[in-house]
Amino acid sequence: MDASTADSQLARLAGAIAEPARARMLCCLLDGHARTATELAAVAEVAASTASAHLARLKAQRLVEVLAQGKHRYFRLAGPEVAAALEGLLVVAGVPRSSFKPNTPSPLRAARTCYDHMAGTAGVAMHDRLHAEGWLEASSADAQAYELTPDGEAALQALGLDLQSARARRRRFACACLDWSERRPHLGGALGAAMLQLSLRRGWVRQDLDSRALALTPRARREVPVLFGGAAAV
Repeated sequence: MDASTADSQLARLAGAIAEPARARMLCCLLDGHARTATELAAVAEVAASTASAHLARLKAQRLVEVLAQGKHRYFRLAGPEVAAALEGLLVVAGVPRSSFKPNTPSPLRAARTCYDHMAGTAGVAMHDRLHAEGWLEASSADAQAYELTPDGEAALQALGLDLQSARARRRRFACACLDWSERRPHLGGALGAAMLQLSLRRGWVRQDLDSRALALTPRARREVPVLFGGAAAV
């Protein structure tokens, strides 16, 4: 990219950010959580049709990306470099950003099932810890898929996970599943399902009989703090 092309692209990016409604949308997404067009329309105080046009502009400039989850579409910042640029502009502007406050009922937000795997704060914590420990890494073939590292395979097998059975299932082995309440990924796929079943068998979580709610137990904090990080036991 030569200097004149770079200057033109910078001007287009600045124009996309400069419109107040789009700037509010981008600042809202700075917390790392994904949101629907309807939610972003409310944040920007514009009609749904206007929000769609704004989001199309932001997507065209590679400032946001779209995640499909079932029938829903969520928007998030296109990458850490976008967040860093926006943070820098906020420093120059001298304006603090607000935090995300979900309205999900507390028991479901803490831990719940998402189809056959674990979601909520506990599910997101497990997803993040698996990455932080170097046990799980992004697949080179699929941006939404994961693979276990050799250390990860050894560690999970030592905990009692049957990896052979998980790999034999006719579905994606491991993938990111966008969390309904946290708006960050938890672990889906056959590995996510196997982790939930292991957690239930070992008494690390209890399942509510009348809902999708799960409860992280004190045993989980004692036996596998590496899996759930700071997620609270009950």
